[in-house]
Order: sequence, then C-alpha cells, then structure tokens
Amino acid sequence: MENFAYVLDYLPTGRQTERGFHREPLALALGEDELKLFELVPRTGTALAAGERIALVPREGAAPPIDHVRRRLGFDELTVAARTELPVVLETIVRQNSARYLRFFNEAPAVSRRFHLLELLPGIGKKTMQLIVDERKSSPFQSFADFEERVHLKGPERLVASRIEQELSGVQDKYRLFVAP
Repeated sequence: MENFAYVLDYLPTGRQTERGFHREPLALALGEDELKLFELVPRTGTALAAGERIALVPREGAAPPIDHVRRRLGFDELTVAARTELPVVLETIVRQNSARYLRFFNEAPAVSRRFHLLELLPGIGKKTMQLIVDERKSSPFQSFADFEERVHLKGPERLVASRIEQELSGVQDKYRLFVAP
C-alpha cells in the first residue's frame, strides 16, 4: 500500500473526455514505494501542484489532501504534462530512497554467463557492467556520489529513473527490476 505519492499533473476541472456537467478535480500521481500510477480525487478546496509530495493516508491526526483514489492508471492514460513531469519525479524518488536503489548496484546478480541484470539499465554495456562488478567487490557503493567517483559514470540515478520509466510505459521485457507487473 502506498503512503505517499508525487503529483504528476493536476486537472482542476477533470478530464475533458468525461461526460456530464459535474466533473470533479483530478490529480495524476505516482506512488513513492511501489511506483504505481494513480488517478486521485483531492478534497474540496485543495489545489495541488505538479511535483508535490502528498500523503495518501492520515498522518499525525491530519487528514490527507486526497479524498480517495479513483483508480490505477496505465502509462498511456497519462496526460502530456504528466509524462513530462514523470522523469523529474522519478529522479526525485530515486534520490530520496538512494539506499534502496544503491542496493541494486551492489547486489544485482548475473542472469547467465553472458547476461547481467546491470545491463538492463539504459547506458550500461558490458564494459561498464564489468567495472561496476569489479568496484563493488572491493567495497559496496555508499552513495551515488561514491558510485560516480569510482565508476566514472555520471548520473546513476538518471539511469535507474530511465529504467523505471521504461517499465511503467509497458516495455515488454522478461525482467522487471523496480516496478511490479
């Protein structure tokens, strides 16, 4: 269950495709832990901004700004603004939960003699993968800055965010690294 989500887009008058005169405001959001896409209905009088982190459940006696989750979304149901905001939000999530994503770099196993899970990240080929494996044998990566310094690969959080975006967009791949099917 998601406790927090990041707003990707806020539609104060709802979707234009909805029928009827009463359209309720909607927020398109990405869950922080399970990386699920949601369509949320905010409480009356609540305005949300893209990129804002919001609580989905009550915290410390305060009601969340969300009335209820309307439904889960597919990537193809996102608005253009939400798709534009998605990479920025994904990088923020990866940075905020760096230990979780560094664990992937420190523990990702080889799938076969010719293929390693690290190669599923965009921009990592055989040579870079071998360098990562050799460096983590000496000592685990402590932070993304440590990773950049030792592997000489800029923006590892962008690589992870790109892979998450691929998985969310429904790229048919045998392996799911971060997003549940």
